[in-house]
Amino acid sequence: MQKQEIIEQLKEIIKPYVNDKLALNSLTETTDFINDLKINSANLVDVVLDIEEKYNIVIDNESMERMVNVQAAIEIIETKVGEKN
Repeated sequence: MQKQEIIEQLKEIIKPYVNDKLALNSLTETTDFINDLKINSANLVDVVLDIEEKYNIVIDNESMERMVNVQAAIEIIETKVGEKN
């Protein structure tokens, strides 16, 4: 799975939770979910659940705590999908 493909899929997953739509349009690997996109912590849990469902993976608490930006989300998704295959 290509990194750009994951980024595009992440955009779709997080779109309903983003309070700063302009930041969503300029999303990069360094985009922070809370500070840049203004996603609150409760909605961040929803994002993690949606990612789990989309990729059919389980994200443990330690990984969830690290998932603060797009880059971390990509790394966690790649690792979990890789473990599954």
